[in-house]
Amino acid sequence: MIQGSPWLPCFEEKDMDLNIIYEDKSVIVVQKPQQVPSQADKTGDKDMITLLTEYLVTKQIKKPYVGIIQRLDRPVGGIMVFTKTKRDTSILSKQLEDKKIKKHYLAVVCGVPTQKHEKLVNLLWKNERLNMSKVVCKGTNNAKEAILEYDVLETINDEEFGELSLIRIDLQTGRHHQIRVQLSHAGFPVWGDTKYNQIFLKGKTWSQIALWAEDLSFDHPFTGERCHYKLKPKEYPFSSFEF
Repeated sequence: MIQGSPWLPCFEEKDMDLNIIYEDKSVIVVQKPQQVPSQADKTGDKDMITLLTEYLVTKQIKKPYVGIIQRLDRPVGGIMVFTKTKRDTSILSKQLEDKKIKKHYLAVVCGVPTQKHEKLVNLLWKNERLNMSKVVCKGTNNAKEAILEYDVLETINDEEFGELSLIRIDLQTGRHHQIRVQLSHAGFPVWGDTKYNQIFLKGKTWSQIALWAEDLSFDHPFTGERCHYKLKPKEYPFSSFEF
């Protein structure tokens, strides 16, 4: 498990050892470290596809193929599945489109949601220039529906940040920054989010966002067997909860 201070970047490129959770001829289930891009971006930093390709080369695979099915925002860590053939990519991509791939996230949010369980439905519009999204009214051009459900697991009182809540999120659509935008709009932004949480937006120090891809299930593209994988975060502020 890659660990680090909540106030400092949690990895250095030379230390990026992959945590492979499961691997066979069709898929690789792996932990994406926080601050590592899911795929290549304009920064040129090593991304998960590059890291997995390099890993497969060490296994004497001459022309490795790595297909991406899901994407996680760069600051977000947690569990991801990648494919090893174009056929497997096509099958799992269709499962994602048909909502057969289930994803659950953990988040620590500032404040206490008024409901223990709630479904949030919003329209989101992406500002390409700022690389941010926001909740907009019906009729806004290029707006997309965003749906998630959450359950409050535990609430604590933190000496520095006051009331913090641990929630589990069932993500039902995959919009840009969806979880972060919807929770902020609902009044309980994600801890450490420097884009959508005013407390951290105004801060002078960097913090690691407390959002984690905890749970992933899909039908195996070759056997058809239902696969289920789970990976819990251990760093602060998750470590303050008893889950």
